[in-house]
Amino acid sequence: MRAYIEIKIEAGSNIVNIVNALKNIEGVKDVYAVTGHTDILMSIDSTDLSTLAEIITQKIHAIRGIANTETMICVE
Repeated sequence: MRAYIEIKIEAGSNIVNIVNALKNIEGVKDVYAVTGHTDILMSIDSTDLSTLAEIITQKIHAIRGIANTETMICVE
């Protein structure tokens, strides 16, 4: 299963450090700092919804400087 995650970071956070930390998470395919309403866009592959939820809640949200995320799960 593939999901795309939009990440908003806290003001003053080092986006380069956050991007590098995200790239080191198992299952992460792409991570980009972007412009617009979000700061980082990433894609992730997971075997199932439970594993995806664990990655998001236990690994991504544990990174200092991440304010919030929005996850879009691919259905096709």
